[in-house]
Amino acid sequence: MEEGKRVVYDASGKVLGRLASVVAKSLLSGSPTVVINSEKAIITGDKAVTLAKYKTRVNLKEKANPEHSPYWPRRSDLLVKRIIRGMLPYRMPRGKEAYRRLRVYIGVPDEFSKAKPMEMEAKNPKSIYVGYMTVAELSKRLGYER
Repeated sequence: MEEGKRVVYDASGKVLGRLASVVAKSLLSGSPTVVINSEKAIITGDKAVTLAKYKTRVNLKEKANPEHSPYWPRRSDLLVKRIIRGMLPYRMPRGKEAYRRLRVYIGVPDEFSKAKPMEMEAKNPKSIYVGYMTVAELSKRLGYER
């Protein structure tokens, strides 16, 4: 990949963790990276367990000072961005720079409608995994109203 050239990934039907690791690697290599259709990414596993895990994360509050609590967004594009951040060394200077190069969008913006997304080698997750939910479904269940 050439440095400075924007890399576009389409999250439609992709397993979120696998997509996030590929995007993190791309960011650390120095390429500005864009993720489109973030709401269509798939989170594998039992729906009830996944929902309970994310509800616990969203509702974490420190008793002494709630402002010091970790923040987990409910909106799907910000949720995907937060998950990608977890795969970056975001407290180190190179991780901060990589995180600044990341853009995540719901749907496809006009400026990326003609861009050809990078292909990821992956099997069809719907045929492999028994339980899964989309990020949009998770966001809606966490309380995000569009």
